[in-house]
Amino acid sequence: MPRVICAGHLNWDVTLRVDALPSPDGEVTVDSRRRGGGGSAANVANGLSDLDVDASLLGSVGEDEHGYVARDELAENGVDVSNVVVTGELETTTKYIVVEPSGEVMVLGCPGANEAFTAADLPDSELAAADHLHLTSQDPETARRLAERARELDVPVSFDPGRRIDDRGYGPALTTVDYLFLNDREAALALDAFDLAEQTLVLKHGPEGAEIRRGDERTAHPGYPIDAVDTTGAGDAFAAGFIAALADGGSDQRALAVGNACGALASKVPGARTTLTWEEIRAFIGE
Repeated sequence: MPRVICAGHLNWDVTLRVDALPSPDGEVTVDSRRRGGGGSAANVANGLSDLDVDASLLGSVGEDEHGYVARDELAENGVDVSNVVVTGELETTTKYIVVEPSGEVMVLGCPGANEAFTAADLPDSELAAADHLHLTSQDPETARRLAERARELDVPVSFDPGRRIDDRGYGPALTTVDYLFLNDREAALALDAFDLAEQTLVLKHGPEGAEIRRGDERTAHPGYPIDAVDTTGAGDAFAAGFIAALADGGSDQRALAVGNACGALASKVPGARTTLTWEEIRAFIGE
């Protein structure tokens, strides 16, 4: 069984569904509220575990109820949380996710403990035993150091820097990793600011699918038309499917097909996570 380490945020998510966003000085009614663990790294690790990958999480939470519940949810799903740092100095980071009927989201984040971990919290022996390291949004220095250590040990690295790519100094990490996951907005910023000729770019186009750019080579997949309910976590589900397919020896085209299927399945249900199964994925892509 391949082993993948995911490093980044573990949060407590509060998801609020509304008919529309309020106008300035306005008010809308919350139609439903869901609470549970979230965070990009945690979501990807959870999805990988669903897909029969030995997944481990490097992250951090506060010494509080939300932190313990978020960590226990992952452990119950088979994720190794032994490298999740628990700190008594900060509370578990909470994200308020507002979802419109179209499935589009708006995120309000409260500062907390999700960047209290450092690269030193991952032992060399565990990194050396991994088949893949996946980085998500986190402290730029931690991301850089983890990527450099993985490269020294010949462990492939992917990085999904997320929506804050333009205001966090991710440059040294971006140019060190093997695979770089970017949506259209992030790609426009990164390709303009950095020399990414050595990186394999995995570009997520939302409803229009995804593509891989490796030098002058292009591999594209059109995605799957669905009626989105909630796009929260769809990119994380895509990453889990993509990495799981690669770890299983799949081609670029299969990795894109599986990734797009996982993203679509995640978008069909509310919340940041859905249970992914190979049986459902194969049925979805017509295998």
